[in-house]
Amino acid sequence: MTTDEPHDGVDVIISQWQRARPDLDCSPMEIIGRLSRVSRLLERAIRDHFSLHGIEPWEFDVLATLLRSGPPHVLSAGELSTAAMVSSAALTNRIDQLEKKGLVDRAVDPAHRRRVLISLTDQGLSLVNRLVEHHVANERRLLEGLSSADRDQIPVLLRRLLVSLGDTGSDMEAEAQRNQNVR
Repeated sequence: MTTDEPHDGVDVIISQWQRARPDLDCSPMEIIGRLSRVSRLLERAIRDHFSLHGIEPWEFDVLATLLRSGPPHVLSAGELSTAAMVSSAALTNRIDQLEKKGLVDRAVDPAHRRRVLISLTDQGLSLVNRLVEHHVANERRLLEGLSSADRDQIPVLLRRLLVSLGDTGSDMEAEAQRNQNVR
């Protein structure tokens, strides 16, 4: 780090480690610590932004997952759980709450009575279409501190890290394919 570059909270922690354990290479802490702090700060900013619209981030996540599934915006509970990356128990609670608000409908799949289908209502579709535009604008605002080159490079590096940690997306693709074959 150059002396004219601003310092962050991780710099303080690394400096303390360098004094306490000068023999220890703490460079991994710089990456992991910053990823962790960035995640918390972004989650807080996104939560605060959604609260301005009277919605929780998890509500948007479920609605957006249904929207991005494409028309007719219907997924089985299993597909939705996989695509939204939440447990089936958590999803059941979320669907209950969204159903009470009139944003989603739940129905038994007539072709497979053990499957439950979740769909956006007209009200849910209208809300999520409006919110996704605000959400993308907010995310763009949150990234304004980065140059265009940084915004191009960071996804490449993060994807490489995610893949190295085993997140290939293949589990989501396989689940979606299995569910498509059931329909």
